[in-house]
Amino acid sequence: MSDIILQIEKLGKNYGKFAALNDISFSVRKGEIIGLVGPNGAGKTTTLKLIARLIRPNSGEILIQNLNGEMQNIHQKSSNLIEMGYLVDIPNFYNTTPYVLLKHIANIRNYSKGNVKSRIDELLKKFNLHQWKYKKMKNFSKGMIQKVGFLASIIHEPELIILDEPQTGLDPGARIKIREYLRLLQNEKKTILISSHLLNELREVCDKVALINQGTLIGFDTLDNLERNFKIKVIFCEILEPLPQEKAEILIEKLYRDLELYLEKEMVDTNNREAITYTNKSKTFKIRYDGLEASRSEILTILSSKFKSDFTISSFSEPKSSQFESLYSQTLDQNRNEKLNGAE
Repeated sequence: MSDIILQIEKLGKNYGKFAALNDISFSVRKGEIIGLVGPNGAGKTTTLKLIARLIRPNSGEILIQNLNGEMQNIHQKSSNLIEMGYLVDIPNFYNTTPYVLLKHIANIRNYSKGNVKSRIDELLKKFNLHQWKYKKMKNFSKGMIQKVGFLASIIHEPELIILDEPQTGLDPGARIKIREYLRLLQNEKKTILISSHLLNELREVCDKVALINQGTLIGFDTLDNLERNFKIKVIFCEILEPLPQEKAEILIEKLYRDLELYLEKEMVDTNNREAITYTNKSKTFKIRYDGLEASRSEILTILSSKFKSDFTISSFSEPKSSQFESLYSQTLDQNRNEKLNGAE
């Protein structure tokens, strides 16, 4: 039995003359958490709706593992598939109670009747909703509705979980709980697809990211590999005391000479003086380097030894969320330029 649980092949979807998706292909393994990233209108929600069988494609195939462990075209035959759960981007429910809603969904998903009540109580307690179990949802906040929507997508313990913007409207504490629960689900070998604009949240939980723009898949890999391919590697070196501007400029020139071998090659070749910059307000050197772990280690060694009389390092870091955001912007820009060049 293959560990591929979802396979998308040359998927296309049109709304009239508008191509929402164009020739998208990727596969997902059992137990992976995959993030879908892209601007509004990129095609993320359309992709998830197609996988959830809410709409049909104009071209291509979506194959999902069935109960026999075989890959099955879901739009040709929808029976005998593994269980799926789906959270829409803006959940909206009838004016019922969380208990009635979750029980109804568990029943139509053929969840064990003997375990329904304990399952509902377990989830409501986990997400601080148990006291609202029998309350009508018309007076619930947006965050509470979002949590109920999330619980509705997992109440029946599905193997494939599809979440469209699950963190929308949630406070920081609830976001942490969702993130922790996603890791727990992954430990249970559940497979999860997440669409989100909160890039740092995806960085925390996703194994791979699908970058989608204007209906086209422009990147699908681990974040580390995407960052390496797009050469987005930055080190922030914060020092203890601020430097006078004149001294900072002199030190930057010295840093260029001593760190040249480890700086981003394209910036060195073009004599781009933005490879090393200094911000007095934050007392921080920003160093764009080649992304190699060995280079990072050498840079720290050089800064700590050759420059110990010039400044004292208080922190030396490579912020992941900033890199992810830079990668996101750079990838979209590159894709836009390629399309413009192709049109010429």
